[in-house]
Amino acid sequence: MGSEAGAVLRVGAELPPLEVPVTRTLIVAGAIASRDYQDVHHDAELARQKGSPDVFMNILTTNGLVGRYITDHFGPAAVLRKVAIRLGVPNHPGDTMVLTGRIEEVDGDTATVRVVGANGSGRHVTGTVTVTLPAGDVS
Repeated sequence: MGSEAGAVLRVGAELPPLEVPVTRTLIVAGAIASRDYQDVHHDAELARQKGSPDVFMNILTTNGLVGRYITDHFGPAAVLRKVAIRLGVPNHPGDTMVLTGRIEEVDGDTATVRVVGANGSGRHVTGTVTVTLPAGDVS
């Protein structure tokens, strides 16, 4: 991905997909970084006792990956104005989450992007991100 000067904000434009390998390290590090010490995010045995086949990603890690997806595409100067997501199926170690996006609305230098992140079990995350590009980066 990567930003290019003069990014086109056009309703219906598709963002390139981003594949995110879901590793145990990513899950545990994301939980620690967001201070989410729930055992289901770092202890496989306790996660199994609670009905999960393994540890699973927390919503804050997912939220960060959605933000990364948008800024990878629009560039580091893009400002995330709103991120509204909903979780679906869990991300477990060994999954690959594929993020896809489509621009749904444009108002000047601001766009609303519909984002979906899916793995082999279905949709892990759905939502919208409102992003503003710096002056001069929009065509």
